Parts: sequence; structure tokens; C-alpha cells
Amino acid sequence: MTTLLRQRMIDAMVLRGFRPRTQVSYLRAVSQMARHYHRSPELITDQEVQAYLLHLVRDRQLARTSVNQVSSATRFLICEVLGQADRRSRIPMALTPQRLPEVLSRAEVAAVLAAPMSLKARTLLMTAYATGMRVSELCNLRGCDIDSSPDRMCIRVVAGKGGHDRYSLLTPELLEQLRLYWRQCRRHARPEDWLFPARLDPSKALDTRSAGRYFHIARNAAGIDKVGGIHTMRHCFATHLLEAGVDLNSISQLLGHAVRADRTLTSGSNFSRRQHDGSVCFPESVGLTCKVRVLSMTAAQFKP
Repeated sequence: MTTLLRQRMIDAMVLRGFRPRTQVSYLRAVSQMARHYHRSPELITDQEVQAYLLHLVRDRQLARTSVNQVSSATRFLICEVLGQADRRSRIPMALTPQRLPEVLSRAEVAAVLAAPMSLKARTLLMTAYATGMRVSELCNLRGCDIDSSPDRMCIRVVAGKGGHDRYSLLTPELLEQLRLYWRQCRRHARPEDWLFPARLDPSKALDTRSAGRYFHIARNAAGIDKVGGIHTMRHCFATHLLEAGVDLNSISQLLGHAVRADRTLTSGSNFSRRQHDGSVCFPESVGLTCKVRVLSMTAAQFKP
């Protein structure tokens, strides 16, 4: 891909608020297709795009989601950057199979969190399970995102998926673990510093792949053979809340999923709590047994 076309594509993605990871993925997908045909992607025909997608499916045996990402990147380049929207229907998107994740039981989660690991790894995995955050959201946490005021007890997720902020749970037991970790591993850090910094360069956030390795090492040490990565902890958080009787809308808000238009959204400085009958017992063996108060957040009404 030529430097000029590449910059045009970058500018178009920046204007539309694409996240850096999405920008990198789109550029990589289009560049690989250009190298495959040894020409600029703006000269590649619709038939060649379809042939390339077939090559990815049949020869390279990529997952449908990976192939769809290439299709999305190509559609964006052709329709949004080159302004040829009439070609969109000729760049196919495959139907992807919907598979249920393998959710760990409470005992299996306890075994994972009790496995031999560093204090940093244990704190990160405990935070993943106790808050249900995405791995990218975990890695981008800062010390100042932890609000331990007795009347709040929440963790702020800044610029989560889709660029949306939200609040997640902070249990007393998780707060105790975070304070232990901060005293022993981050005692010279400032509140605005990364909560989980990279090992070699503390000025950078921990890489998501490193966080994923923490989970795989702990899962293998616990002798659990279920498939799945660190995102499994997010599935466990939601499933265990649901099994405890928490309603789906509250769980969706905690996970940062889209909610119905007739429901109010979170206000950054004003929200109320609602106690549910259901409770979630986090693994007692690692000191996380508690009743979780699920946040029901209502937006403050502002007048212009």
C-alpha cells in the first residue's frame, strides 16, 4: 500500500474514532492483501478480493472471524476511503458460528486464583474475575481509577470498548488485595500511573498478551483443561452473577454492553445502588467471599 493511500486510510479511521488496535488490524489486513497481489489495493478488483478471501479460508484455514476482519478492512478502504460505496455488496461477509464459552465453576476459579504466581499476576486475575472487565480495560487501569470511598466503592473504566466510560464493582476483599499489591509492587508509583505496568518499561501499560499468559499459566498449574483465555474470567463473572439471581440488564451495564434505549445510563458523578436478593460468593480460599452489591446506575437529569 502506498504511503499516501495508507495515510488517507489512517486519517479516515482517526476521524471515525477507531481504536488504535482496530487501526493496526485494518492496516495489516489491507497490506497483506496488497503484498499477495504485488500491487496497490486500490487496483485490486472485486473478483480478486473474493479470491483472496477464499485463499484465506481454504489454503490458510483462518477462522471466519479473522476472514471477516479482512472483509471489513477491505470494505472500509474501498467504500470510505476510495469512495466506491457501490462495491460493498461484492465484498462478502461470512456468517460466523456462535459457540458457547466454556465457563469455569466457582471451584475451578478458586483453583486458578490459588495457583502459584506472582502478586501482580494474582491481583490482575482477581480483578478480572471480580469486575468482569475486558483484558484491554484491565491493562489500562490506573491507580486513580480505584475509588475506595465508603459511599462509592467502584472502579472506573475509562474509554472501554466503543470509547465508553463506565463503573464496575469494587468489593472490600478486592480492595484489600489491590492495596497489598500497591504497597508491595507499586509503592513508588503515583495515582495517575498504570496499575499494571509493563515489566521492562513501567511507563507503558501491561500488554494484553502478557495478561493472557498469566491466565494460561495459572490455569495449567491448576490442572484445568477447559479451553479459553483470560476472557473466560469475564464469562465467569457474568455467569455466576446470573446464577445468583442478578438481572440481565444490571449485568449488561457492568459488562459495558449496550442497553435498551428506554434505560438510563451511567452518570459520571451521580448514581444510586440497588441491593438484589442474589449474591455471588467469590472463592473463599483466596479471601474473596462476599455479597456483591450490583450497581443500578441512573443518569442525573440536567437542564440545558
